[in-house]
Amino acid sequence: MQILPSASLAPFIKNYTVVTIDKNLENEVFYPSGYVDFIVNISEGDAATIINGRRKDTPAIELLGHLTLPTRLSVKKDTSVLIARIYPHASALFFSDPLSEFTNYATDMYDVAKSENLELYSRIMEANGIDSKIRILENYFLQQLKKNETQLKKVNTLQLLSQKISTEHQQLDLPSLAKDSGLSERYIQKLYLNNIGISPSAFTSVLRFNKSLQLVLNTSESLTEIAYDCGYYDQAHFIKEFRKFTGITPSASRASLLKNDPDFQQAVNIGF
Repeated sequence: MQILPSASLAPFIKNYTVVTIDKNLENEVFYPSGYVDFIVNISEGDAATIINGRRKDTPAIELLGHLTLPTRLSVKKDTSVLIARIYPHASALFFSDPLSEFTNYATDMYDVAKSENLELYSRIMEANGIDSKIRILENYFLQQLKKNETQLKKVNTLQLLSQKISTEHQQLDLPSLAKDSGLSERYIQKLYLNNIGISPSAFTSVLRFNKSLQLVLNTSESLTEIAYDCGYYDQAHFIKEFRKFTGITPSASRASLLKNDPDFQQAVNIGF
């Protein structure tokens, strides 16, 4: 179930998604999405992320930052989560800490602001129905937006830069990006690390990976064709980059995702 945010939050939040797992998942590959996910466990179920071999049980409220390392997911059947998927350029509007602190990590939000998030979780769990829970989450994000509105100028700059990278994401030309935007290369690097959590180069790699993943799943193209379509130097470069993110090969990913149903695909990359 996917629900769109209000008009006020639509430029910053892609959607709210409710996922209920209908079977046990054990050590499944979790695919980097390019987004930051705010995750609320709305069930009695258990889940855990394993990032670069380190296991982290999913708490009541979790912030999953950008992923650039092999990540696995284990979930018990009937676990339900409510996820707010935040556009990469917008994360600094909702969280005051540098976003690089959340990269490749599943952060317990009680460790960030315990009383605030305890109150949020209590209100969400007391609400009846998904619509009511999402309204509470929306109000939380609107309050955060008001607190961090001084970041809007940087967020708008990041959005423009990211749009340009997205349309030309096969290879990053940072000097050209700096020249076109009137910003220095060093400032762009700092802007991405502090407000998105990864470098412009890593951001480009995640975009390219996600384009390749869609082709792996939804087409019968050969790996060589996908490699060239997505701007990799060759098939070997494509396989190496894919394994850097997931720990498995593109062909293994294709076999796993096609073997399972859309619910499984959604579980391992929300919003797939």
